[in-house]
Parts: sequence; C-alpha cells; structure tokens
Amino acid sequence: MFGGPVTAPTSSPHLRRSGSRAVVSDLDVESGNVVENSYSHPLELNGLKSANIPLVTAAILPSPTLLWRLKVLLFLLWGFICCKTGWQSVMRMSVGLRDLFLYEAFLYYNPLLLVTTMVWLWGINLWVFSRANINYAKIFDLDQNHLTHREIWKCATWMTIIVPSSMTAYLYLYSNGEVSLAASQPVLLYFAVIMLFTFPFDIFYFSSRYYLLRTLWRIVLPLQTVTFSDFFLADILTSMAKVFSDLERSVCRMVHRQVATIAWFEADSVCGSHSIAIPLVLVLPYLFRFFQCLQQYYKDSRERATLLNAFKYSTAVPVIFLSALKYHVLHESWTNFYHPLWLLASVLNSLYSFYWDVARDWDFSVPRIFKFNRSHLYVHLLQGRTWVYFWVIGSNLILRCTWTYKLSAHLRNNYLTVFTIAALEIFRRFQWIFFRIENEWNKINSRPTIQLSVNEPSYDEVKLLPSLVHNV
Repeated sequence: MFGGPVTAPTSSPHLRRSGSRAVVSDLDVESGNVVENSYSHPLELNGLKSANIPLVTAAILPSPTLLWRLKVLLFLLWGFICCKTGWQSVMRMSVGLRDLFLYEAFLYYNPLLLVTTMVWLWGINLWVFSRANINYAKIFDLDQNHLTHREIWKCATWMTIIVPSSMTAYLYLYSNGEVSLAASQPVLLYFAVIMLFTFPFDIFYFSSRYYLLRTLWRIVLPLQTVTFSDFFLADILTSMAKVFSDLERSVCRMVHRQVATIAWFEADSVCGSHSIAIPLVLVLPYLFRFFQCLQQYYKDSRERATLLNAFKYSTAVPVIFLSALKYHVLHESWTNFYHPLWLLASVLNSLYSFYWDVARDWDFSVPRIFKFNRSHLYVHLLQGRTWVYFWVIGSNLILRCTWTYKLSAHLRNNYLTVFTIAALEIFRRFQWIFFRIENEWNKINSRPTIQLSVNEPSYDEVKLLPSLVHNV
C-alpha cells in the first residue's frame, strides 16, 4: 500500500518497552544551546513523496501493577456477590429444609473445591522448589513444556471462579423454585471438567493433561515399572479419598436423575448414605498404592521395605470397612464388638502412617533436626529454625489421627466437620510434599558419590579425574 518501508532509529520511542515514558524528541545540550532533533520518515503515496512527518505517537499501556490491582478488586467484588447471593438464597428456605439443602450442595461442590485447594497448594510447592533450586522436573521426568507455578496458579484461579459461581447459581435457582435449572448446574460443571481433561486437541496444556491422565492410568493398572511420579500421585490420591467418595455419590445421583431432590438422603436410596459403594470407593486409593508396592517388590527391588510399606496401606482397609458396618449390624453388636475393633484399627493405621512419614518418606532423624549435619537444600531457608521441624512432625501426627476420623463411614453425615478435616488433610499432604521431594532430590544427588565409593577407580581413570572434574 505504501511505497517504502517505515524505519525508525534504535533510540525510537516505538522500540522502547511498553509502560515506559513516551519520548517525542531527543534534547541535545551543547554549550548551553538546546538542539531538538525530530524523528521522521518519508511516506510515498501515488508515486509522490510527501513532506517529512514527525513520529509523535508512542505506545501507552497501563502499568502491570495497576492491572494486578484491578484484577484483585474484581475478584473480591465477585467473591462478595457470590457470598451475598448464596447466603440470601439459603436464608430464603425453611429451617427444616435448609440443612438437607446445604448437605446436598456440599455433596456436589465440595470435591471440586477441595481439588481447587490442592491445585493452589501445589503451585506453592513448585514455587518453593524453584527458590530452593530443586529440579522437580528431573524428579518427575517432565518435558520442557511442563507447567510452572505461575501457570498452576492461573489454572487454580479459573477453578476458584468457576466452581463457586456454579454453586451460587445452584443455590439461587433452587431457592427461587427453578428446580430443573438448578439441577443442571452441577451436571454442566462435571461435564465441562470431563471435557477439559479429555479434549484431544493441542490446547489447554495438552502435554500436561496427557501426562496426568497417563499417570492415573498407570496407577489404576500398575502393570509396568512403578516410577516416582506413579506412587507420588497415588500417595496424594489417598489424601483425597473423600473426594472420590463424594464424586461417586454425585455421579450416581446425576445418572438416576436425583439432583435437587432430598430422596437421596434416605437409607434405602440407591445413592443414599448407607450405600455399600461408599466404603468401596474410599478404599480404592489405598488398594492402588498397595498393589504398587507389591509390583515394586516382585518385579524391581525385592526390598523388605516395600512389603512394609504395602502393609501400611493395608491397615486403612479395616478402618474403612469396620466403620461401614454400623449401618448393617445391630446397635448392640456395633457398640460391644465392632466399635472397639474400629478404634484399634484406627490407632494402628495412624501411628504406623505417622512413623513412615517421618522416618521413611522424610528421612528425618534427631541429628538432622538439631544439627543440620545432613546435606539438604532447605538449609538456607530453615537454618536455625528447628520449630519448623517440630511443627511439621507434631501437626502430621495430629492430622493423621483426624484423617482416620474422616475415613469413618459412620461419621459421613457431619458434612461441615468432614469437609474441614478433608481440607486439613490436604494441608498435611501439602507439608508432606516439601520434605518428600527434598529427600528424593538428596537421593538423586548422592548416587554418583555412592558409586565412586563402591567401585575402586583404575590407574587410567585416576589420571583423567582432574579433567573430568573440570568439565563437570
């Protein structure tokens, strides 16, 4: 369209970073005289050259800090609208219906709220790993396109917006008598989540979605060699057993078209609180991890520790099924026989799991806590802060015991208490991840040293050591 290309000098304001001050002319001060040099370029139209026109326009973009503050303001405004609308919708109902209604709303939305919390905390984990120079991509065998903590937080932000918005719409529509529209809200949300994860095209972090689905498949069918990513994600799934239990009940109600009704609360309902599917789904993550340990023992390591680890996960099975028997045995039998057995199984599972977390997964020892005489990468973050170790160990013990409470099927109707305990368990797993990854990173860094100490180098290798060290 134009006769000649438009060129600008390297000091042109058009080549400056966005957000910087616009520059129209350069001022040269020589001997007290000010000389103004305007930038211009020729324009040619219909074969004729026009007069030189100064370039006086510059990109004016808002400051990133201003944009960030605007986003935070909009997020807080959205949160206030959701809370106010939801509260007014609940208060509009009768007192007798209100509790059942909240119970059903929590059933549909608390699994996704807990998953959103886990995604936020996982982003914090990755941020701390990057600050501590822990190469988590090498530990999990990730490719170059793996998600960083900023991308994880971006996904968590959208989840934080979408899930409560759907829940607010459900509360508002149900309280205003639009039962059919209210029933469609959780169905559409679950369908969107499934489509997002299984979308076969190269958008929405395709490589990361494929990696997650492939790892989940390896967990469900542990027929190949168990990698660190496999049993690490399986450990996280054990902390989210309540999520899968509620997901099963939610999907069951959607399939049987019982959404936005209260018939499901009855014991004889196919999706009711007495369903045998609840303990079966609760125990699945522990069975997956149990079979992983057996697979690792018989095909890979042949180490006795893997069998002891498998026994740890097997101790969760009697806790779950003994608790579920309350709905299927007489009250006297439960009080006199099954309840004491459940308490004994709960104590065994809690204490054994606590020991394994501290001694095996974290490789903690008294000298490490007090003297820092072992090589670990958090030394510059936790130097002299022994209270952090006491906090992690003490809170892990307490939350291990409360997690057993949540696994108990006969306590599932206390939805607010169970939701709080499930959130605390996710927080416990969030703490566990820091020291579990650190321990694995220490093992990776210590492997070359172990090999050199075991194998005696030859004379030729000794002569090459200085050059090898220099190259490294």
